[in-house]
Formats: sequence, structure tokens, C-alpha cells
Amino acid sequence: MSKAFLVLADGTVYEGQSIGAKGISIGETVFTTGMTGYLETLTDPSYFGQIVTQTFPLIGNYGVIPEDYESKKSWVRGYIVRELCDLPSNFRCDGDLNSFLKNQNIVGICGIDTRALTKKLREAGVMNGIIISNSDETPIVNNELLAKIKAYRVEKSVETVSSKELKIKNEELRMYDEVSKNWPETNHNIFHSDKKIKIVLWDFGAKHNIQRELEKRGAEVLVVPYSYTAEEILKLNPDGIMLSNGPGDPSDNVGIIGEIKKLCESGVPIFGICLGHQMLALARGAKTSKLKYGHRGGNHPVKDMETGKVYISSQNHGYAVENDTLPAYAKLAFVNSNDGTCEGVTYTDIPAFSVQFHPEACGGPHDTNYLFDKFVKLIEEK
Repeated sequence: MSKAFLVLADGTVYEGQSIGAKGISIGETVFTTGMTGYLETLTDPSYFGQIVTQTFPLIGNYGVIPEDYESKKSWVRGYIVRELCDLPSNFRCDGDLNSFLKNQNIVGICGIDTRALTKKLREAGVMNGIIISNSDETPIVNNELLAKIKAYRVEKSVETVSSKELKIKNEELRMYDEVSKNWPETNHNIFHSDKKIKIVLWDFGAKHNIQRELEKRGAEVLVVPYSYTAEEILKLNPDGIMLSNGPGDPSDNVGIIGEIKKLCESGVPIFGICLGHQMLALARGAKTSKLKYGHRGGNHPVKDMETGKVYISSQNHGYAVENDTLPAYAKLAFVNSNDGTCEGVTYTDIPAFSVQFHPEACGGPHDTNYLFDKFVKLIEEK
């Protein structure tokens, strides 16, 4: 393997080996604590603009499985692992991870101390970085390079990752269905509706599994791009509206937030996840702020404020709704058990609720999968 280097905005340099494509890539350096689900991480649009560090030491051991992709391609700016498995083993395996990274033109680095990097990001906070793998020469860290790294900002994120046109069922999900139709039924509490309901999934970077979970419950799902207006969405005559996950700073999406505000006046039930949760809160008068190092991984505990129960959740976000800015008609439904940040809101004046975590988790815990049942029930009651 040839050499590769990671240079952080504070001037720290990590030397390792090159994986994936050769080149130079700048991004926001983050870490995720997931022990599995690396394919879902790589294809999750919410990671757009970011260099992702896997804290679990060995990545790639079950190879590449296209049926598990959360979107049609990878959106990360770079990939960092301690050790990359080059001999994967799994009955569904369709290739090795290094080849996937090359095919997706993802610049990566392995062989560095990912524990040390994670501790730095926890202590100093998320910071920009650059992976350089086009030369074995140690990069010269000067003011010019550091200024270039610091200047990077994730921009035009939602419009880049969103669908470009209305979709009812796409090819990736058809492929998933063909593979999975003969698998044993899961033990999820799947709610079977007597009447087919129509749900509009507003795509800000939606993971495929959100649509799968809705369709498991008998819903017809119409996926619309970020550019749709409230008027265009309501013309589709939906029984419910799903606000999807997605990347970037929620407050950047001023136009979308304005359209969500109009949807809130329509009386149509709304369910928001991650970015959708944040933008719904902004539309209702709350505020969001950036977290020091974010929540990313499949082991985050969240507490249900009504029952006191704690669930383990999958998360991927760098921003959070500020608890004390929620209006009177917004009830704090979940909080993060580690730091007390807002993890869910129920609105008492309109049929709407949202969560910061991912109840559609794949891979990840299925503890909060019941929230899709709650959404279907809310629609039917309405």
C-alpha cells in the first residue's frame, strides 16, 4: 500500500496507508461508533460533505452488499478506518470494500490510530480535515494549507442529495424486495392497515429504509424532491407527510422551512426524522444549534419523557433542537440520556411529531421501530 495522510484544521497530521481512490479530499471530519452497518453509513446521504471515521477497529469483514445500500451511491468526502478487511466473508457478499471505495471515487486512509483521532474530535470538537493520498511525500503543513482546510463548508447539501423528480417506487427498492421476499419475517410490530394510505415522503436525503418501513405497513409512498412546494405536495392528496433525514445545517434551508410552515396549517399528519425533525421545529418557532462532535452510531440511549423508558437508537446528526426554545404547543417527547439534548417533539396543536434519531435503523437497533406504527395510527385516526 502507498502512503496517505490526514491533516486536521489544527495542524495535526496522521500517517497511514491509502485505501480507495487516490487523490485529495477535504471535508468535515466526524466519527461514528457503529460496530456494523458500514455500507449503510457510506450510502447514507446525511454524511454528505463529511470525512467519516469508523471507531470500530475492523471494517469490511462482510464485504459489499448492494441490497443494503441506503441510496444509489456513496456521499462521503473521505473514509477513515483502523484496519480494512481485504478478504470478506458473507453469503450475500458481492465484492470487497476497497474496490467499492475505488469505484465510488472515495479517498480513504487506514492504519492510523482511530482511537486517538476520536478522542481529539471529542475534546476539540468536529473540525475540517484533508486526506492526501496522491503522494508518499509528507505534506507540508503551512498557513496556506490550513487556511484551505478551515475554509471548507458543507453547502448545497439537500439539493445535491435529494431526488430530482417524483418517484413512487425506485429500482433500488425493487432490487431489495426481490432479494428479501423469501427471508423469514422479522419480529417487528408491523401494523397492517385495512385501507391503503398515501404518504408523501419529502426527500431531503432520505434513506431507503424509511420508505421500506412505510410500505411494510401497507402505505403507498410518493417520494418528492426537496424543491416541491407545500401546494404541490397537497395536490397529491396525501394522508400523511414524512419529512426525511438529510445532511447539513437545518437553518440553511429557509425556503423548505417556509413550505413546512404551510403544511403545518393543512391538518395533514406529519412525521419528521433527523433533518426533518429539525426543520419542523424551526418552522414552528424553535431554534437549532451545532453540537460539539455530534451523535453518530447505533448505540445512543434516548429516554421517553412520558413513560420513562430508555431505548437504544441509531443516530447521525451534528445539529440539535434547543430544548428551551420549544414553543408552548411543543412537548419534549424524548431526550438523549447522555447529554440531555432534544431527541423528539410531539406537537399538541397539530397532528405532528418528530424524532432526532432513526427509528428505521438499518443496521442498528429496532427499539423505536414502533414509531412508524404510531404514524400510521395517527393518519387513520385523522
